[in-house]
Amino acid sequence: MPALETTGIGFPGAAQVLRLTRTRTRTDRKTGTRTRETVYAVTSLPTTDAGPEQIAQWLRGHWSIENRLHWVRDVTYDEDRSQIHTGHAPQVMASLGNTAISLLRLAGHTNIAAACRHHARDSNRPVELLLTS
Repeated sequence: MPALETTGIGFPGAAQVLRLTRTRTRTDRKTGTRTRETVYAVTSLPTTDAGPEQIAQWLRGHWSIENRLHWVRDVTYDEDRSQIHTGHAPQVMASLGNTAISLLRLAGHTNIAAACRHHARDSNRPVELLLTS
């Protein structure tokens, strides 16, 4: 397969560049403040393989991952302020967090923060979760 040519935008092999502007109401419902966010995406797929509808579907899929996993890790587990930085410990902690989130979701919990509080109240609950999942 021949190498794709640089398109002049600094991304070798780029076939499409797109700009997406989102306008949304912030969570502060009292002010009703609207925010605009502009994001850019680059893909090596030509428009015949990735049209606007397909790319929009991928972007929505990305946000479902962001909301279901990354947001929980960032907010509920407060990973960004972790004091664990050396060796393999950050990867191990991320794996343990992902495992806990997955087990809670498999058990039917949709609110991970509430599920963590629920399991923290009784030391038998985490053990039951591990044994029954």
